[in-house]
Amino acid sequence: MTNKINPEAMSREWNYHPELPLADPSLFKWPPDPRFLSRWVVRNWLTMSERVIMVLLATLCWWLFYPALESVKTFAFGWVLQVWLVNLCLMIGIAGGLHYFFYIRKEQGKRLKFDHRDLARGNKLWNFSNQVHDNVFWSLGSGVLQLTMYQVVIMWLMANEYVPTINLTSNPILFVAGLVLLPIWSAFHFYWMHRLLHLPFIYKHVHSLHHRNVNIGPWSGLSMHPVEHLLYLSSLLIHFVFPSHPILVYFHVIYLGPGAAMTHTGYEDLLVRDKRRLALGTFYHQLHHRYYECNYGNQEMPWDRWFGTFHDGSDDGTQATRTRKKTMHRNI
Repeated sequence: MTNKINPEAMSREWNYHPELPLADPSLFKWPPDPRFLSRWVVRNWLTMSERVIMVLLATLCWWLFYPALESVKTFAFGWVLQVWLVNLCLMIGIAGGLHYFFYIRKEQGKRLKFDHRDLARGNKLWNFSNQVHDNVFWSLGSGVLQLTMYQVVIMWLMANEYVPTINLTSNPILFVAGLVLLPIWSAFHFYWMHRLLHLPFIYKHVHSLHHRNVNIGPWSGLSMHPVEHLLYLSSLLIHFVFPSHPILVYFHVIYLGPGAAMTHTGYEDLLVRDKRRLALGTFYHQLHHRYYECNYGNQEMPWDRWFGTFHDGSDDGTQATRTRKKTMHRNI
């Protein structure tokens, strides 16, 4: 078998895809490539990237909207409600805003959209027979609630000095290191948690809810079974041991919650005047939603390549993934 792409087959499969087979954008290459690493830093941290936007949002919420740590030393309904309301507004603002732009106003049409189909309606596979309504229900009903629960506990622990904390003036290097390392930690955690969710029994009873979204949209990112939310958001437990500032915690919260809407838009980039201005979803993860048993992690971590679960977008990759899926789910 060859590893070549069949352009006619791919044009039937996809509305758009990047150049295939997918390249290796992982940070963990050997030997290290200084030019690649410098471009990665510029792309992610020195331009108006998705991550920079999240840091700015986290800083704004720390300054204006989330309660100060001094006021959360004891659990009280008022400040817990405040945290939940901020998270609710962030999720509605980001997921709802992206959905409005791409799927209601259709400002970008289908340019850079991976799947040629529209989001599903009138299908009883979904609660309310509507993909978007189903996704909103799980994202807000369970996702934002559990995200808030994790955050509230961490804030309380920080306020009472039960976990290590830092401040910006005395620990700027550790703060910057935290910004860079938290997405990498989240990617590491996501891969192994995701492999667990694809064990046949857990997949059937838990993770399959998220995978109803073969054709993804912004509200798909955090649409999960409550058990999956519990596992997915446990990435936040790193703040029990990693010295953190509240901004780092809030950045992590936004990265896992509203950030999932950005990576699940179904589009590769946001276009402004026909120029790519903001990277959003990746074909790497879109392949996972289409073929299930591949690309469990993300592009920055090498686990899929190391453990033989990488799909590069080729016909051979599709065949290998389908074979793995049949083997894994034979007895379900």
